[in-house]
Amino acid sequence: MNYNFSDKIKSLKPSAIREMFKSLVDPEVISFAAGNPAPESFPVEELARLSADIYANSAVSALQYSMTEGYAPLRAAVTDRQRAKFGVVRDNDDTLIVSGGNQGIELAAKIFTNEGDVVVCEEPTFIGALNAFRSCGANTVGVKLHDDGIDPEELDRTLAATPNAKMIYLIPTFHNPCGTSTSLEKRKAILAVAKKHGVVIFEDNPYGELRFEGEDIPTLKSLDEDGIVIYCSSFSKILSAGMRVGFVIADKEIIAKMTVAKQSEDVHTNIFFQMLCYKYMAECDLDAHIEKIRGIYKHKTSLMLSCLDKNMPDCITYTRPQGGLFIWCRLPEGVTDCSDYIKACMANKVAVVPGSTFNCDPTKPSNGFRLNYSTPSDEQIVTGVERISKAARDMFCR
Repeated sequence: MNYNFSDKIKSLKPSAIREMFKSLVDPEVISFAAGNPAPESFPVEELARLSADIYANSAVSALQYSMTEGYAPLRAAVTDRQRAKFGVVRDNDDTLIVSGGNQGIELAAKIFTNEGDVVVCEEPTFIGALNAFRSCGANTVGVKLHDDGIDPEELDRTLAATPNAKMIYLIPTFHNPCGTSTSLEKRKAILAVAKKHGVVIFEDNPYGELRFEGEDIPTLKSLDEDGIVIYCSSFSKILSAGMRVGFVIADKEIIAKMTVAKQSEDVHTNIFFQMLCYKYMAECDLDAHIEKIRGIYKHKTSLMLSCLDKNMPDCITYTRPQGGLFIWCRLPEGVTDCSDYIKACMANKVAVVPGSTFNCDPTKPSNGFRLNYSTPSDEQIVTGVERISKAARDMFCR
């Protein structure tokens, strides 16, 4: 039978990162391609104890249908924590529990964009967000990302030239894939530009609690006095990625629409894991646990950067993140496509993610590539960086 798939699904391509995992069957291949939390960051014993308590004392609640908005105690705990940590909650805001941050992105696109509308993104940006926008029939337009964020003036010009732009998608803190953070000055200017054009901002902040160096920068949401910022984060990087528990904080009118949209997708986020997240927040020391994770990533980042400094030729530049999970590398000036280098890395048995994966137009070449340091072991980081550095020397230092 010839299947007639919808135009929306025809435009979607498999995630290059997920597809890359399928090729990592060779145990000698070291993967810098993932975006997973460090395996040693999971509080396994505590989660096992709390899970047993839920099944012993609250099994019916954990196994029954629940409210779309989310488990009430967790919503309250998330709201209180985000207000205290990031100042993101306004008087007219509400909180929605979602099935991972990616669902929050998709729900926002669903309620704000019609077929053919535009979401303006940093370029490069998170591939999961790009696919979420495409699945809703929205187009994406990129604004070049610099080490301190996008240029507000370029954003202003882009919005002026794009009357059907309905949303701006940003990862201003420990960007994926670049590991950079938008400066406070630019955050204020971006907010002013969005307000000028009447376009909402989706602030994706999954890595905000993972700062291991430097000073915190206020979130866009905390600077917003007009209700134009939708704020999203999750427990994926601070507790467990497999739980798929995230949250969105936004104006009550926005949350009400997102709730209706969510009802047609999954009715509600997994209630057992919502209860488990809440119990961990209530009965364990989440701040101490996050401090442990910060220590793990500070060590891994320092190790990878020191190995890059030691081995990588000077013609390859790279970011020096103060938090998050990623380092962004750039090939020498004049090289516009990294595909041959990515193949050389694979030939040296290291997987890295090509920068084109993160472009609004994935056919557009990129001279950048992403490294992840959270998943590989120390030994793998040392060996893997030696291998990709050798590939760079062989290709660019002849």
